[in-house]
Amino acid sequence: MKKGFATNIEKDTVENTDFRRVLYTGKFSQLVLMCLKPGEEIGEEVHDDVDQFFRFEEGEGAVVIDGVKHVVKDGSAVVVPSGANHNVLNTSKTANLKLYTIYSPPEHRDGVVHKTREEAMADDEHFDGKTTE
Repeated sequence: MKKGFATNIEKDTVENTDFRRVLYTGKFSQLVLMCLKPGEEIGEEVHDDVDQFFRFEEGEGAVVIDGVKHVVKDGSAVVVPSGANHNVLNTSKTANLKLYTIYSPPEHRDGVVHKTREEAMADDEHFDGKTTE
């Protein structure tokens, strides 16, 4: 029997200070918290076999998808289709950008935590097929 995952996602997202924190990994999707410092960005990337959903809970930023810029803030949601070049940027000089993302299928190892972007870039980890349950 599987129990799934339930939480107050808004509270978890706002309280998160890690660049990346994987909360739950299923066979077909993965829930991840993210926090970008003022002026920080995820960096341009393309997921050839992953659709990605972003929900923003705090701060101001932009998501650029294949050159098209979308301004985001608390309450914004963005879907990035597989194969699209994309980046998420914190456009604030003073406030963190807090968000959660859902990868479909999973992108990262279950339970991985990267406290900073530098730590995430130095770790060449990817989903290894192991789910939370």
